[in-house]
Amino acid sequence: MATFADDDSAISRTLFPMKKDGLITALILVGLVAGAILGQLLHGGAVDPVGTGESWMSLGKLVLVRPLMLLVLPLVFLSVIVGVTSIGDPSRLGIVGGSTLLYYFATMLAAVVLGAVLVTAIAPGAGLPEEAVASLQSQGLAEYEENTGLKGAMGTASEKGLGGAWMNILEQVIPSNFFAELANGRTLGVIVFALLLGLALAAIGPAGEPAIATLRSLFDGTMRLVLWVLWLTPIGVFLLVTGTVAKIGLNALWGPLGAYMLTVLLGLGIHAFVTLPGVLAVFSRANPYKFMFQMRKALLTAFGTDSSSATLPVTIETAIDDGGCSRRSANFVLPLGATVNMDGTALYEAVAVVFMFQLWGIPLELGDLVIVVVTATLAAVGAAGIPSAGLVTMVIVVTAVNTSLAGRGIEPLPLEAIGVIIGVDRILDMCRTTVNVWGDAVGAKLVTRLAPDDEDALEKAAG
Repeated sequence: MATFADDDSAISRTLFPMKKDGLITALILVGLVAGAILGQLLHGGAVDPVGTGESWMSLGKLVLVRPLMLLVLPLVFLSVIVGVTSIGDPSRLGIVGGSTLLYYFATMLAAVVLGAVLVTAIAPGAGLPEEAVASLQSQGLAEYEENTGLKGAMGTASEKGLGGAWMNILEQVIPSNFFAELANGRTLGVIVFALLLGLALAAIGPAGEPAIATLRSLFDGTMRLVLWVLWLTPIGVFLLVTGTVAKIGLNALWGPLGAYMLTVLLGLGIHAFVTLPGVLAVFSRANPYKFMFQMRKALLTAFGTDSSSATLPVTIETAIDDGGCSRRSANFVLPLGATVNMDGTALYEAVAVVFMFQLWGIPLELGDLVIVVVTATLAAVGAAGIPSAGLVTMVIVVTAVNTSLAGRGIEPLPLEAIGVIIGVDRILDMCRTTVNVWGDAVGAKLVTRLAPDDEDALEKAAG
């Protein structure tokens, strides 16, 4: 089984030479810049920016997001089986899995703490003129009432709370119908079934080798499809960014919510360029910024598509072929990370929740901030890898803090307050999705030391 990894690397590079790889990256960058420019022109023009933005985004989803989402579940199923059967020894899989989950929760906790510290120190929601506060609150209420779909999802999340969110995760961990999980797009159940099936195929020895070889071939075929879809990325990113900027406008960074947005972006920047590179440099001795440059194709795709799940096929392909991650690590770590590892989302939720309390003039004590840190970390695990999923799970954090405030007789924050940040959420979502994918990639690079493709290196790492 170890020989498959060596063959696949050569095959993939033959299919997608470095010159073509550099070309597609350049085209994605051009699409990002051109989309931002055109979107801003549309936003400032006579054409209705909301209608224009929605039309461009719908077309972008049709061109890029839907083809990528078509590949996600088959790729998750096949990549996890390939990764598990490559690792082989269940004891090694336990070490790899335990190390991966430890990394995920540690970095998410670090991100939330960073966000809570920054928003408390900067206080973007405090000190605003009363007229500006009243205007934001009324606009937020109107935005909340208009967005009926999001309003319903928030209401459901508020009723279920953190316990309901985690019960939903447990139900996905123990699925009752594999095909129902596929039909509903729930990747966690697919991962669990693929993990168990991979262990079973590895356990039966030679009898399982034909099935493993077949699944490996299917995986290679799916990766060929990914390479074809990648050529749609520049066009799709252009359309999606054009729609986003046309709807919101870059001038939002300097509007009443500018300080809040800059606080989120500052936190995401510190986590992406300092915290995660520091972890990678300390524990793997790799050059983190070189690795970031190698992962640029996946990061740019994440920014454009605004979905870690849709980016997953590109992330796996880039991590293996460009980032130097082992297939054993990438095929196991990245699908799991796209489901449960949400550094950017966790940081964003901490900043957004504290900002809203500041805007409504509700003081938070240290104990309340601890509640924000803990619940934002746990709620981020349950956030789906789709656009604006963090807004829904944010309700869980707000509800937890409100419960604490009610115990002290303080008036709670109305859920309608979330409407204040809905209008600018898309731009921030693109940035935090990029950080989510970067965190997944760093995890795959770290775990490569525990699960290299070279069998001798694996034996040495296992001690």
